[in-house]
Amino acid sequence: MISTSIKSLLSHARYFPLWSALTAMRWRAFDVRSRALGTTVATVLRWFPLARRRFDREARRVFPDMPRKERLKLGQEMGRHMGRTLFEIYHDAEFQTHHHKFHVSGPGLDALKEAHAAGKGVIIVSGHFGQWEAIRSVLKMQGLESGAVYRPQKNRHYERRIRAGIEAGGMPILATGRVGTMALVRHLRSGGIISILLDEKYSEGVRLPFLGHDALTSLSAAQLALKYDIPMIPAYGIRIEDGNAFQVEFQPPIPHSDAETMTRAFNDSLSEKIMANPEQWYWLLKRWDGA
Repeated sequence: MISTSIKSLLSHARYFPLWSALTAMRWRAFDVRSRALGTTVATVLRWFPLARRRFDREARRVFPDMPRKERLKLGQEMGRHMGRTLFEIYHDAEFQTHHHKFHVSGPGLDALKEAHAAGKGVIIVSGHFGQWEAIRSVLKMQGLESGAVYRPQKNRHYERRIRAGIEAGGMPILATGRVGTMALVRHLRSGGIISILLDEKYSEGVRLPFLGHDALTSLSAAQLALKYDIPMIPAYGIRIEDGNAFQVEFQPPIPHSDAETMTRAFNDSLSEKIMANPEQWYWLLKRWDGA
């Protein structure tokens, strides 16, 4: 039987190439290091059969007529974008200092400021698309701060280091689950801002269309917005200029109606962004499993 310490060592060893790529070349420019990890992840995706098959399955679901060669290219581009995103989150404190990279648009930011000034909470909804942490970076530039809902990682070493990066983007960081939900409610009721990524499968969710196919979807963000009469604002950090800058778009708050209608509106909003920039969405989420 393998001892607990050896199991822990083996678990950590799986992440050694990733840690090496994240921490290597510290003397190089930020964008150079970011592109390097993007290239590394794109290469891994190309040669790692499980990830490649999962991506191909999901991409064919949405793009059934796309030639295989184009899907392979799309998969590599996705890996390149996700590698850069991971690097930027890992080094979020440094990432936030690059104010010149963030180009802000959309009426949602004024709506957010208005609600915050009135002492109301705000829910920002987005997905694993583009650089979602650019949204919280822009808020910090505006003198605001958004917490985030976070799913803890199984590997303790990776969890500690990636969480530190997320914490640099704004506090509080709330783990999924009952305790985190209670803290989330307190934060919103006290006038806080929270960012939630709503594009993961939720086993207890309802089936709503996403990219043209039903997906199990959480209604929690809309339910909280309705219960506490606070705005729910879609926002996106879209990579532009060869991936070195970001168009951070704050859309108008989703009109209050019922939780399902509001969540459907968000799904439609995110789907539109993904269809315009499919390489910037993380296709390995198993989004449609179980639906």
